[in-house]
Amino acid sequence: MSYDYAPPPRFEDQAVDEKPTGRHPVNIGHLVMGLAFLAFVVVWALIVTGTVDIDSIEDLRWLLPLPWIVGGSIGLLAALLRKS
Repeated sequence: MSYDYAPPPRFEDQAVDEKPTGRHPVNIGHLVMGLAFLAFVVVWALIVTGTVDIDSIEDLRWLLPLPWIVGGSIGLLAALLRKS
């Protein structure tokens, strides 16, 4: 019995088919978390500067979910627009 074994081609020897563009695909998880963090910073800045008066915890009930809604919406949009 003889086996014909050919080693796989080296990475350096493989030809590159596409011209590099300098762009890479968007990581949707990173995008969502970055936007959520940015939105939390905006909420914090609104509270600290006194733009939004918070007299009780009920006043924050509408403000704190906004970062997650913004981040999730942009993430869904990015997922829909992503080219396969």
